[in-house]
Amino acid sequence: MTSPSRRDFLRAVAGAAGSIAVLPHLGNAAAFSTVADDLAAEADGWARVPGILARIKPPTFPKRDFAITRYGAVAGGAIDCTAAIRDAIAACAKAGGGRVVVDGGVFLTGPVVLESKVNLHVARGATLRFTRETAKYLPAVLTRFEGTEIMNYSPFIYAFEASDIAITGEGTLDGNADARNWWLWKGGNNRKPGDPDPRPAHDRLLRMAEDGVPVAQRVFGEGDFVRPNFIQPYRCKNVLIEGVTIRNSPMWEINPVLCTNVTVRHVDIDSHGPNNDGCDPESCRDVLIEHCTFNTGDDCIAIKSGRNADGRRINVPSENIIIRDCTMKDGHGGVTIGSEISGGVRYVFAERCTMDSTRLDRALRLKNNAMRGGTLEHIYMRDVQVGELADSVLQVDFLYEEGAKGPFVPVVRDVELLRVTSRKSKYGVYLVAYDKATIDDIRLIDCTFDGVAQGDKVDHVTNLTRKNMRMNGAVVQ
Repeated sequence: MTSPSRRDFLRAVAGAAGSIAVLPHLGNAAAFSTVADDLAAEADGWARVPGILARIKPPTFPKRDFAITRYGAVAGGAIDCTAAIRDAIAACAKAGGGRVVVDGGVFLTGPVVLESKVNLHVARGATLRFTRETAKYLPAVLTRFEGTEIMNYSPFIYAFEASDIAITGEGTLDGNADARNWWLWKGGNNRKPGDPDPRPAHDRLLRMAEDGVPVAQRVFGEGDFVRPNFIQPYRCKNVLIEGVTIRNSPMWEINPVLCTNVTVRHVDIDSHGPNNDGCDPESCRDVLIEHCTFNTGDDCIAIKSGRNADGRRINVPSENIIIRDCTMKDGHGGVTIGSEISGGVRYVFAERCTMDSTRLDRALRLKNNAMRGGTLEHIYMRDVQVGELADSVLQVDFLYEEGAKGPFVPVVRDVELLRVTSRKSKYGVYLVAYDKATIDDIRLIDCTFDGVAQGDKVDHVTNLTRKNMRMNGAVVQ
């Protein structure tokens, strides 16, 4: 967006538009009022929040229960209950919806596919444990792997083009991953001779996306070592994930894709495997994440919108994301945007969160580069208390991975931190771009960063504003 003077101008225009709207000889007063509202929200991003919250309404379900034990599920964690759970879901959907109830112990299962109007309810004390038999997650379904569409193993809990779906209860979802199962498929520098090597499949998928190969032909599976996500509603609307505990995911835990009206609340995520992001809304609109606890092996929350050519092909931003009253422990970032962000993101609001861990790197992190591209704008954080961070309170990094080596210039603009406090970090802000791309309109207002070891790092930034900003006890202009 813009410098502070521009914001003042927008406020003035919004007031004028509101006045003009009441003049009958100018025609459609309602249209002018809408313009005034939009301009007011442009001038003060937080003014959008009530309207977003008014649209986010969790689905409700008929008061009918379908216990999986009625369909043949057996507790104990030794007998495969996939078919019983599938039959319970089918019966629930056929009846017009309700709850499919997991209760009374540990139940072993393969993929769970939700249908419209079905609430998968895992009761307190119950565990849904997912099998390590990888072939059980085939045949392949349409999914995304790190922002690229693919036909691959089913996510552990999946839904496609469904509406009014939920995962609720105070029980546990156990992905059953560990250093020898699923996590070993990460590959990387720590691979040992004989370990699975996912790199050929990853490279092949990225080439397919760059070459425009139809998604139906991007078929992967056994022997490719491309990990599935844990929970992924795909092109769904009216989604609720509430109350559950999530452990030991192969990779990203909660990854709604191309969804509208999503609520994630009172979820406890503790999973420290590679790429174990907590919640990754991807190309989604109207999302509320609240009262959750994140203790993760990667970003706690990471907002995404597709990678490189595939993200630009689909071209759907993530927008209207509200994050509030969450606790972030370990992770690469408390609230992260990127790096698979080629479709862009706008209007992200994070407030009243608590972050503190020697293994939490950053509070607010934006990562992008010239291969991803995309516009990241209107991002606001307020009233966030940070204890200790390993790196920086705010990081915007355009040199992530490929950095400037690409034709798609990334854009970041209109980022505001208001009343954010931190007790210890390496940097206050770390803002790094390059000569063809700039970071514009960063505002730090009423913030206090103490225990900062190396000050700020600022490169290729325009309109960096500090107002009533203190670092290590001194006022910073």
